[in-house]
Amino acid sequence: MTFNNLLLEIEAGIAVVTVNRPAALNALNLELLDELAAVFTALKTRSDVACVILTGSGAKAFVAGADIAAMQPLNAVAASHFARRGHAMLNIIETLPKPVIAAVNGFALGGGCELAMACDIRLAAENARFGQPEVNLGVIPGFGGTLRLSRLIGKGRAKELIFTGDMIDAQEAWRIGLVNKVVPADALLPEARKMAAKIAGKGPVAVRFAKEAIDNGLEMDQDRAGRFESDLFGLCFATADQKEGMQAFLDKRPALFKGE
Repeated sequence: MTFNNLLLEIEAGIAVVTVNRPAALNALNLELLDELAAVFTALKTRSDVACVILTGSGAKAFVAGADIAAMQPLNAVAASHFARRGHAMLNIIETLPKPVIAAVNGFALGGGCELAMACDIRLAAENARFGQPEVNLGVIPGFGGTLRLSRLIGKGRAKELIFTGDMIDAQEAWRIGLVNKVVPADALLPEARKMAAKIAGKGPVAVRFAKEAIDNGLEMDQDRAGRFESDLFGLCFATADQKEGMQAFLDKRPALFKGE
């Protein structure tokens, strides 16, 4: 696959998607939104990919936000359309049946923060910075920031960050639960690859079902979520991976999962 704004590398079951607009601090424009949607749609059915890492090119930015120069002349209808394109792309990432790790290597502001939040796990370099500064521009987050931020860090903290437009550093992002781990910049991709390799070695069907149970269960009441989890647990027992995983445990050997 060839893209103008993305790099794609696949090796040992891990896909690394790199947003590659360093001169624009990897800002999101319509072409990039479409390319991200296309690459993650393609990765959904790749049998040779068990986990995905998403990062940005250069040392300054993961994704610094949406392209303001492209947004400035939009009218209300065009702006709503642009936001819906962003929502659609992020929903593809969020619902990918494979874990996605954001390796945040610099600024993750506005749409960049929203992009990171659509991923399952967020690792941050020590120099990473996060924020939803849209109110500074006279607008609100448009790619799901009001939704995902409140779910990740709680309504009160989300309102504070969105209402003030403040930017926070990686350690503060870790403290409030926005990121899972903070590492030195030169250790970011190795750490992401290490985590991705660990996930790729687990039962693929079980990982997929676990993601479904967590993401869908959050939107259900406890009884419905419990039934949904129980059903997925039961479905695991219809797979060859469950037989292999449990037999390998009893045999005291590593399991050889096939995703079946």
